[in-house]
Amino acid sequence: MKRIFGITCLACGCLGLGCHGGVHGNAQTSSAIRSTTASMVASSTPPDESTPPLSFSSDEGMWLLNHFPSEVLERRHGFAPTQAWLDEVMRSSVRLARGCSGSFVSSRGLVMTNHHCAVGCIQQLSTTRKDYIKSGFTAKQATDEPRCPEMEINQLIEITDVTDRVNEATKGLDETKANDARKQQMSAIEKSCATSDALRCDVVTLFQGGRYHLYKYRRYQDVRLVFAPEVSIAFFGGDPDNFNFPRYDLDVTFLRVYENGKPASTPSHFRWSPHGAEQGQLTFVSGHPGRTSRMSTVSQLAYMRDHGVPAVLMRWLEIRGAVREFQKRGVEQARVSGTTLFGAENAIKALRGRQQALLDPMFFSQLQQKENQLRDRVKADADLEAKYGDAWDRIAAVQAAKQRLANEYALVEAGQGFWSTLMDHARKIVRASDELPKPNEQRLREYADSNLPALQQELFSTAPIHQEFEEMKLALSLTRLRELLGTDHPVVKAALGNESPEQVAKKTIAGTKLTHVDERKRLYESGKTAVQASSDAAIVLARTIDPWARQIRERFEQQVEAVETRNAERIAAARFAVFGTSVYPDATFSLRLAFGVVQGWTENGQQVGPFTTMAGAFERHTGAPPFDLPASWLTAKSKINGSTPMNLVSTHDIIGGNSGSPMFDTQRQIVGLIFDGNIHSLGGDYAYDPRSNRAVSVHSSAILEALDKVYDARSLREELLENNQ
Repeated sequence: MKRIFGITCLACGCLGLGCHGGVHGNAQTSSAIRSTTASMVASSTPPDESTPPLSFSSDEGMWLLNHFPSEVLERRHGFAPTQAWLDEVMRSSVRLARGCSGSFVSSRGLVMTNHHCAVGCIQQLSTTRKDYIKSGFTAKQATDEPRCPEMEINQLIEITDVTDRVNEATKGLDETKANDARKQQMSAIEKSCATSDALRCDVVTLFQGGRYHLYKYRRYQDVRLVFAPEVSIAFFGGDPDNFNFPRYDLDVTFLRVYENGKPASTPSHFRWSPHGAEQGQLTFVSGHPGRTSRMSTVSQLAYMRDHGVPAVLMRWLEIRGAVREFQKRGVEQARVSGTTLFGAENAIKALRGRQQALLDPMFFSQLQQKENQLRDRVKADADLEAKYGDAWDRIAAVQAAKQRLANEYALVEAGQGFWSTLMDHARKIVRASDELPKPNEQRLREYADSNLPALQQELFSTAPIHQEFEEMKLALSLTRLRELLGTDHPVVKAALGNESPEQVAKKTIAGTKLTHVDERKRLYESGKTAVQASSDAAIVLARTIDPWARQIRERFEQQVEAVETRNAERIAAARFAVFGTSVYPDATFSLRLAFGVVQGWTENGQQVGPFTTMAGAFERHTGAPPFDLPASWLTAKSKINGSTPMNLVSTHDIIGGNSGSPMFDTQRQIVGLIFDGNIHSLGGDYAYDPRSNRAVSVHSSAILEALDKVYDARSLREELLENNQ
């Protein structure tokens, strides 16, 4: 499976921010999700991050690298990583800024990640004559490595606790004023940290507001494609095999980061194991899980179950149907929309599973019991009850407002009603013209100085824009805008006037010059006067709806976000007071380290083994999609060692965003590459089940075998092995 990444979904509880994805969709079968979340150790001690975690359940945990349970790991598995070991893991791991993970695997800036994580770059570099999605790509030498138009890679170099600074800024303020002050302080901290465009600094909210850490990254925006296999082997088995095991996927892509036009020097990197993963072996996964809801309140989860997830699922069902119809127009239309269809199909399967998990009565009852245990402990202490007792009720009280505002927010402010790359560019240009003249701390967070390099990279991207596809997307989303908000809604009236969605879409796409990078750059750099004077159709539409979008955003932030954020902080403080700091925080697309073993599971009384082989891929080959091996593999069949392990499963606790994460041994040697989870892992947003929760990886030996025997990519193979000679 490839995980949902980039599903924007206020409706899912993301408060209007992007839900980072990556590895597997959020769902789980009823029988597999009946488990507890991380064990919490009762303690009356105040939170102290210098104290190592005391207890946890099985191999559960997405652990902070500056709060890793080394002593517990040693007791369970006989290995205790040193701080130097952890620091090397941190510097060797990378984040793809748009929602995946990766790792440095050579001293010359070589990055390993998943094919589905790099598919945007591969698609953007493809043309009608050279379709790298279909045919794959191999750079024979450095000069053949083309630059990805919109990719940014981040390497974490420093973590600083800034909790006191953030809390001091909000001290004594009501919920709304505290929400504004918190964002202002976070922007100020990030600005003081990011002293150049080569640095990226993010203040990360941990433990639902219990902690705030400043993550300082080295930013790489010159990222080039080195190798990608054909999509038919990267996603062999397609949707039928998605979220399942056995699997036979070579879901790998290699990229390279450059500095000053040359491959970057990356002395910290993972080496390659000569043997790969073995059954029962202790291994690690470092990556950037996007978002979990294991610490969300029951009322928030009920909102997701009853309103949030169904709404997003419906949107993706509509998108899938529309894209399928668009693809019937011709071969080129199918090519340019292929990655969108893939994303829609993956999202649908994952969201259905997530909904199934939340609808399981036993599972939901266990979530309620877990919350009640904490609330009962708070009630038993008069001081804690006075400080935190009503926090859960405060959050519950705003779920109705969230439901009421969800459609407006998702469609207007989050842009789902104006789905188009060109409209997205136009909206960013219009809003930037208003935000950039303001002092940094007073801007919307996405326009703070620390976020501008990423914004500019996106706006000034040279990636092709296909106008026919743009028109289809915009018409579809405008139709949905009218259906969900109603014909008489002021935003609908302002956007459509007396025209149909199709007419407005056609007029807008035909009447914009934002297909040209130079025009986007001119308007962005010229500022408000030029933007206000522009007659560009997309700019005009963006200007028209922006005041409404700002109003909707403000209402949501005041009525929902401010209340949830402040009271989540109070619940975090209560959890610390009752259980101490022996827990890991929810995923936040920040670097985490998980440990586990290579191990299968029992399914309906039958043992599922941990490995598949390359020979199994040929046995599964039918010659018809999605079980059609590419010609390169069929030609190389006689040369391939069929006993080479292909894919494997392990007990690592991972979630969306972990796609592309390296799996490595105690010597920091690559033994696998995370790309999926089995069906039983899909409730990982809410709980971890050690009995059947499994991560799915490409075996490191299969990658080497394919590079050598199938793709004749010997120079790349040698680069991976250069430290093992």
